[in-house]
Parts: sequence; structure tokens; C-alpha cells
Amino acid sequence: MLYIANSPGKGRGVYTNSRIERETLIERCPIVEVPPDEVELLELTVLHNYYFAWGKSQQRAALALGFGSIYNHSYTPNAIYIPREDELLIEIIAIRKILANDEITINYNGTPNDQSPLWREDEVLWLK
Repeated sequence: MLYIANSPGKGRGVYTNSRIERETLIERCPIVEVPPDEVELLELTVLHNYYFAWGKSQQRAALALGFGSIYNHSYTPNAIYIPREDELLIEIIAIRKILANDEITINYNGTPNDQSPLWREDEVLWLK
């Protein structure tokens, strides 16, 4: 149902080859948890734009496996991500109907309507 394709202006993105109804679970992505003392090291690697801030204090990081770290940001997303800390996974759930061959997007700020800037000049981009 899911595939990776070029997303204009964004690099790669996650797409669907079939229609997805609202509230459908799209993917359950297992995560690799990175402890707080190793998060800064991610900033020195190609992974710096592919991890989620993780945990109640957001001091840890999570690399989502599967397609999890490839979903692109949108301020008008068609899906939401739900961290499941106890299960060490992230769920991607449709928040509206998604048509075949549409890109699946999430709002990196954590809630679909959050229009906050993703980063300031003095901080790094973290997926919340």
C-alpha cells in the first residue's frame, strides 16, 4: 500500500497506491531509541533531519523504522503521528481521506493545526 517516491521540493516522500479512509492506521513504525547523551551526536550525521524528539521531556530521540522517518511535513497534513512510548513505536493514522498516489504528510509540530515554525535559527529541527 505504501511506496517511496520523489516529493517536489522535499526529496523523498511516502505515498499510497490505494485509497485510505479517515482514521485508518497507516503504519506502526518500531523505533530505535537514542539516549539523551547521544542525541547531539545525531546532529553530526545524515540522520539529523530524520529523528523524532522522544519522551515526556523530549530529551531522547527516536529513529522510526519502516517508512516512519521519511514522511514529509505539511501544515495541512492528511495524517498524524502518535508516539507510543511504552510500545517503542510511532503510529501513523489518516486524519482525512487520502487518495491513491497522494503523498502522506504529517505536521512535525505534533498536532495537525499547529502552524508554529519548525525551527528557529538557533535550534535544530526535531520532529516532535
